[in-house]
Amino acid sequence: MMTNLFSIFDPSTNLFNLPLNWLSTFLGIFFIPYSFWMIPNRHYIIWNFTINKLHSEFKNLMGPNSFNGSTFIFISLFSFILFNNFLGLLPYIFTSTSHLTISLSITLSLWLSFMLYGWINNSQHMFIHMIPQGTPAILMPFMVIIETISNIIRPGTLAVRLSANMIAGHLLLTLLSSTSNSIPNYLIIILLITQILLLTLESAVAIIQSYVIAILSTLYSNEVN
Repeated sequence: MMTNLFSIFDPSTNLFNLPLNWLSTFLGIFFIPYSFWMIPNRHYIIWNFTINKLHSEFKNLMGPNSFNGSTFIFISLFSFILFNNFLGLLPYIFTSTSHLTISLSITLSLWLSFMLYGWINNSQHMFIHMIPQGTPAILMPFMVIIETISNIIRPGTLAVRLSANMIAGHLLLTLLSSTSNSIPNYLIIILLITQILLLTLESAVAIIQSYVIAILSTLYSNEVN
């Protein structure tokens, strides 16, 4: 049972002997033509409003010293994670963000780019950031070790946070749905209502997790400037 349960997170699972799981990551390309419509639809209006709000918020977080257009990196990150999180709520679609192959690749590449830029261009600032202001001299070596460890584990914590939240909700939905064959008919309504509530919660988690990843990535990039 556990093998079948966790097979929904197995990227090698196929449909009609065709390994199409990872292709769900590229389904967002079909939404691009919305931006070329002469009269924008409701989906494009809402999405454009969301992007503008995110742009202003990320711009405030990054400060006046940020490069022009750098906020769109994190808007694209938010869009990619949000879309793949929502795709996993549809039946028979592989949740790519629940796999560390995707989440760790995204966070590790961002973290490496931030670290390389910071240590090459702002090495003095990076050294200063490792020791908080007002730290006693006797605690400075320990603070350097703690800050170094906390800095190194950042991509892992971001990736595990995203994958664990996606896996937990999907497992709960799968476990509850697997009990539908063994419960009385009068409890089916309760199970259905519970599934709808959990699906609503998972939709909120999909939005929150993509927003958290984008915000934390923005804050991490602000530390190297």
